[in-house]
Amino acid sequence: MAAATLDGVSVDTVAIRLRGLRKTFGSVVAVDDVDLDIADGEFLTLLGPSGSGKTTVLRMIAGFELPTAGLIELAGVDVSHLPPFQRDVNTVFQDYALFPHLSVQDNVEYGLKVKGVGKDERRRRAVEALESVRLEGYGERKPSEMSGGQRQRVALARALVNRPKVLLLDEPLGALDLKLREQMQIELKAIQRDVGITFVFVTHDQEEALTMSDRIAVFNAGRIEQVGTPAQVYERPATEFVAGFVGTSNLLRGDVSTAVVGVDGVFSIRPEKIRMVELDSAIATDHRCVDGTIAEVIYVGDATRFVVRLDVGGSLVVLQQNSTSSSADVLATCDTHIRLCWRKEDEFRIYT
Repeated sequence: MAAATLDGVSVDTVAIRLRGLRKTFGSVVAVDDVDLDIADGEFLTLLGPSGSGKTTVLRMIAGFELPTAGLIELAGVDVSHLPPFQRDVNTVFQDYALFPHLSVQDNVEYGLKVKGVGKDERRRRAVEALESVRLEGYGERKPSEMSGGQRQRVALARALVNRPKVLLLDEPLGALDLKLREQMQIELKAIQRDVGITFVFVTHDQEEALTMSDRIAVFNAGRIEQVGTPAQVYERPATEFVAGFVGTSNLLRGDVSTAVVGVDGVFSIRPEKIRMVELDSAIATDHRCVDGTIAEVIYVGDATRFVVRLDVGGSLVVLQQNSTSSSADVLATCDTHIRLCWRKEDEFRIYT
């Protein structure tokens, strides 16, 4: 029998089930009727802008907030109103929360010590946890002697040493600089794959979500707008909000969509899917083309972003790699009348 799937991700069991989850703070509705299944061993990201409800959902799964209404199940058990210490989850925060006076080894052992685990056992498990995050040999150092990325991995090891069924991560890379953040994105996914437990990751960074996740749940105004694999969310946005929030998207609507596509509706086209060609270029039968004038040129090093004002009204953004062009070349194209072409399969109708 074929394995069941969630949006294309193979699953054996559901680690977390949310049904009708709602949270209000006075008259403010922070989370509004959220339904979500998270697979055992999955890396799922809750993605959305500030105030969208993603962190409140994470805190309710952890038990730091209790739901106003709805159900939270962990491995089939209703934990909706249980305190955090009765839930088989651990949480990693942005600020690491390491004890500065303790060694790395003692930081990782601390939770086991509180639980009464014997010295030899907790020492062995702490060494294993540090190995799992690629920090073997760092046990005697103090947190102040380590880089930001290393301290973040110590915080991960401290959470993993308790062997939770679910690890919750609340914007854990937010305090890191860009280079280190990109490096940690790759390492974090590799660590999750190695340890094989469920990761629920909160971020507002779209690239971070696309890089690491098996699936992404996009939040807006307390609700989930779309759940899917990174490719599904990026290539086939379910709503205008998702199209605009996850990456950059062109939206054709109303008179412009009628003139270009031949149908009144809302269509999403990603900037990198569009090519700029000469006005007299032949048009393939599987392509859509429209003429316009380059109104703005934004050079960003490895690529250039062009804003093209269409003859039929409206504008499209085009992203072009600078594989053979210099900054002078691309800046000189401003005010040029050109033709934009894309494959019809790359335009996606959004049903709102």
